[in-house]
This record gives sequence, structure tokens and C-alpha cells, in this order.
Amino acid sequence: MTTDAGAASPPRLDRERSRLDGFLALCVARFREYSREPEVIFWSFVFPVLLSIGLGLAFRNRPVEVLPIAIVEADAGDAVAGPLLRADSLKATRMSAEQARAALRTGKVALVVVAGSPVQYEFDPSRSEALVARARVDDALQRAAGRADVVATRDLTRSEPGARYVDFLIPGILGMNLMSGGMWGVGFTLVDMRLKKLLRRLLATPMRRSDFLAAQMSTRLVFMFIEATFLLWFGHLALGVPLRGSWLAIYAAAGLGALAFAGLGLLVAARPRRIEGVMGLMNAVMMPMFIVSGVFFSWERFPEIVHPLIRALPLTALIDTLRAIVLEGATLASQALRLGLLAAWGAISFALGLRFFRWD
Repeated sequence: MTTDAGAASPPRLDRERSRLDGFLALCVARFREYSREPEVIFWSFVFPVLLSIGLGLAFRNRPVEVLPIAIVEADAGDAVAGPLLRADSLKATRMSAEQARAALRTGKVALVVVAGSPVQYEFDPSRSEALVARARVDDALQRAAGRADVVATRDLTRSEPGARYVDFLIPGILGMNLMSGGMWGVGFTLVDMRLKKLLRRLLATPMRRSDFLAAQMSTRLVFMFIEATFLLWFGHLALGVPLRGSWLAIYAAAGLGALAFAGLGLLVAARPRRIEGVMGLMNAVMMPMFIVSGVFFSWERFPEIVHPLIRALPLTALIDTLRAIVLEGATLASQALRLGLLAAWGAISFALGLRFFRWD
């Protein structure tokens, strides 16, 4: 008995091909939804650039700040005022006692120097510039009085790419953007589709739940590639941020982070039926990480007792990995622990989201 092998494909192969076609159709539909939402373009591309420019200007490299001080002259006024008026790092102004204390109270001067024996310094110790002004004033007066430094020293100032605040900032903004895009891009979309009864319509199709949710997460990889390339090249060309690591390592870390946060977004949106509900859950998940995970300043500033908890957060692992690769040229192997943590967050979140997800 003979059979015609080319007459029909095996049923299983047909099913798999149909499933792949459905998956690709879902991805294409998701891309079209993004293209019809101008706010997505703004928050994904324009906002990170504006934030980078603003904070880069606010914390740009500047010359040594000249601190304003007030001098209240009494006995030996010239001996005190002379060295301070000549100091390049101080802006000294002669004032009466009342004027000087009013200027100190209103923040117009960092320090009040009352000439006399001994010389008196009046300042607010909670202000960092006041402490700096006190040290500069005392140094100028002691040198003018003939103090000799026992230990010879030399100042050597440097400002290299990779050590500036803007260099620290760009990987943090990229991590923040991947978190926001992953969670809002997946979570908010699912709840919106649930409200519009679109999910219920999909329930009537032969499409699997896992295919639908995987397509939602997979589209994040494409946007991750565009967002990471755009922001890092902007930082490199416009702000001089170094790119010392390989692009493959950057994309691998960013992609894993995007999938981890897409999984979290899926988990958060698995049950809510109202926009207000998912917004509250999103903010509850993201806001702590915005604050403690090192987007704008190092997470090591927090008490050591909470460091293990902060390191376990996915945004902390993602930002630390991106900074190590971009600024230090680290390899993926050296970041294996952090990447493993991101993978665990993504896998567990997706599994739980798949388990609790409902169409209506």
C-alpha cells in the first residue's frame, strides 16, 4: 500500500504552523497599537532624552563654586578682611553685625566672620556649603598668619568620561524606561483590552492563553532594542557618555530586563478590571524601585540593613548591570548573578501571571 507523502502535511505540523501565524499576527497587531498612540513615542523616546538633558545640565561639571561670606569688622579688621577679600574661592563682603546675621538667616551668605581675638565663625552646620566656607576661611587666615604645612601636597584635578554624574545617570534612565515601558506597556494594555471586552472576544478563538501573553511580552524586546539604541547613542554623541562594553552584552542585559518587567506587568494586570486598580498596583510596585534602586543616586546611601533587599529588586540588578557594562566594559559572565536574578523575576512573574490571568 502506498501513500502520497506530499498530499497533506502532518496534522501536528499544520497546528504548529497555524499557532506561529497567530503569534506573529498578535505581535503585528501590538505594533500597530503602539504606532497609533503618540504618547507612547513621547514617554519611550522624548521624555528620557529631556530628562537626561535637564539633569545633565543641573549636575554638569562646573568650576569651583565661589562661596559668599560676610565680614563683621572689629579689632584687627584689616588683618582678617585682607586675606579673605583676596581669596579666589570666597566672595567676601563687609557688613554690619545686623546685616551679616540677616544675610546668614536668609541664605545670602554661607558664613559670618567676626574679626577679633579670637576670630569668630557663625554658620549653620546643617548646610554643606557653610562647612566648606568655614574650612576655606580658616585656611586663608591661617596661611596669612604664617602657618607652614608640615606635609607637602599637590592638587591634581580630573574630569574623565565615566566619572561624571551624567555618565552615572544615562544607564539609570535606561533601566527606569525599560521598567516603565515593560510594566505599563503590558499591564495597562491588558486592562484596557479587558475593559473594552476585547479579551473576551479573543477567548472565543482557538488561540492559547500562553501565546497571547507571550506575544505581549515579545513586542517589548523590539521596543527595548530601539529605546536602548536611541538613548545610549544620544548620551554618547551629545553628552560624551562612554560606551565601553559590547553592544551584544548591552542588548542581552536590557532584553532580559525588559522581559522581567513585562512579566511583572502581566502579573499585576492579571486580575484588575478597572484602570484605577491597575494604576494603583503599578505605582505600588514601581515607586519603591524608582526611589531605592539607584536611578538618580547610588542605592548604597540607604542604611546597610536594607542593602540585601535593595539588591534583590529587579531594577537594581538591571541598572547595576547596565552601568557595569556601559561604563566599565564588564562582560555578561561577570554579571551572571544579576542576570540570573532578572531571569528569575521574569520567569516567576510570567508563570504566576499565566496562572492568575483571566479574560474577563
